[in-house]
Amino acid sequence: MTYDTLLLDVADGVATITLNRPDAANALDLTMAEELCHAATLCDEDDGVRAIVLTGTGKMFSAGGDLASFAKNEEELPLLIKRMVTALHAAISRFARGDAPVIAAINGTAAGAGFSLALATDLAIASADAKFAMAYTAAGLSPDGSSSFYLPRLVGARRAAELMMTNRRLTAQEALEWGLVNQVVPSEEVLPTAMVLAKQLASGPTKSYGVVKKILTQTFGESLETQMEIEGRGIADSARTDDAKEGIAAFFDKRSPNFTGK
Repeated sequence: MTYDTLLLDVADGVATITLNRPDAANALDLTMAEELCHAATLCDEDDGVRAIVLTGTGKMFSAGGDLASFAKNEEELPLLIKRMVTALHAAISRFARGDAPVIAAINGTAAGAGFSLALATDLAIASADAKFAMAYTAAGLSPDGSSSFYLPRLVGARRAAELMMTNRRLTAQEALEWGLVNQVVPSEEVLPTAMVLAKQLASGPTKSYGVVKKILTQTFGESLETQMEIEGRGIADSARTDDAKEGIAAFFDKRSPNFTGK
């Protein structure tokens, strides 16, 4: 499918979703939010997609919400934002609940909703010159895009409050030290590094990855006993898969497993 604000490419089990409004710093407007939801849903419905890479065109990952479109719709801004948030949050939910691991290839600054999108991925590779800022309150707004869920879990409540209230800008190295990204590489290596990781994951046990995503999402909201029950049911579900049979057989055959994602 052709989008106005995104590029979507699927190859070798990897779906690459590229935010594609470089002249607007890949800022999120209503069209992009709705198209991102559509692309996320397509990936969720395609069994051939076993890993997802999310990146941006040009020198920015995403500057966040499109304040220019906000200014043009001042009288109906709350309605516009509710429509955008509905689509954006649905996209993030699709990414979170799907089995396919989602990797952010953060090619430049991630601010506002761009930062939130990066937080919502499973793994993140950042350019050495990337910058990170919540930025919402600087425009008199408040955070969205799941950031109030993921950011405190990654950096703690105090640091989350600091980022959201002071709009402190983090360098890529600081983001790495704070646990916001997994790896920092030179700018020209961001997408290639993410693609190597995505292809590795795309050849892995996709259903097992889905269980990993589920149990990590739930862990902070459950008691020990409930979390162990979730773990028990998860590993039992994993044991039903073809990949579990293949993985166990490969162990005894002393060979690399050939996972199919089933």
